[in-house]
Amino acid sequence: MHRRQTLHTVVILIVALGTAACGDDPFALRWTENPEEVTIQSLDRPGPQVRAGFNLFERTPVRIEAPQTGGRWDFALEREGETLRLLPPRTMGIQDSSAGISPMEGAQWDDIREAPRDTTAYTFDEPVPVRDGTIYVVRTHEQAGSFGRRCIYYGKLEPVVVDVERGALTFRFDVNPDCNNRSLVPPGS
Repeated sequence: MHRRQTLHTVVILIVALGTAACGDDPFALRWTENPEEVTIQSLDRPGPQVRAGFNLFERTPVRIEAPQTGGRWDFALEREGETLRLLPPRTMGIQDSSAGISPMEGAQWDDIREAPRDTTAYTFDEPVPVRDGTIYVVRTHEQAGSFGRRCIYYGKLEPVVVDVERGALTFRFDVNPDCNNRSLVPPGS
């Protein structure tokens, strides 16, 4: 029996070394780019089904009945005069949220390959105006990840249709599904 366990251990070790020698990390999360478009509506739009918030990691619009009812969103949309603005949760009184937005003016979608490391690059407690020609890097609210880890996810979005009159924003977005990984492109890209 002891010999069999030793053989089993040696086989596992050889496979692990062979995999490592090939440069493959057996624990690395494999993901591919998957940009999608979605539309959210301004908080001031009437009606019970208005989806004014967005949960980046879950890739879903969120209905915000009251800012404090959940906090499972990363930004909301508001209309202020002739401008649409993204609201991180802290702007609406959710002080324990880690969600923030970093505007990258003049950058192209493919140019943004990594989210800023420095948290001062993100706006946490002020509205962020939506502007054509700007890519926004979003840092999500903290949430539970695999193996009980606390995770922040990073993604980017680009306005496609900014309709102030209707109070609606259509944007293209993508998110890295790897916990606490600031890369905005899949490994090997």
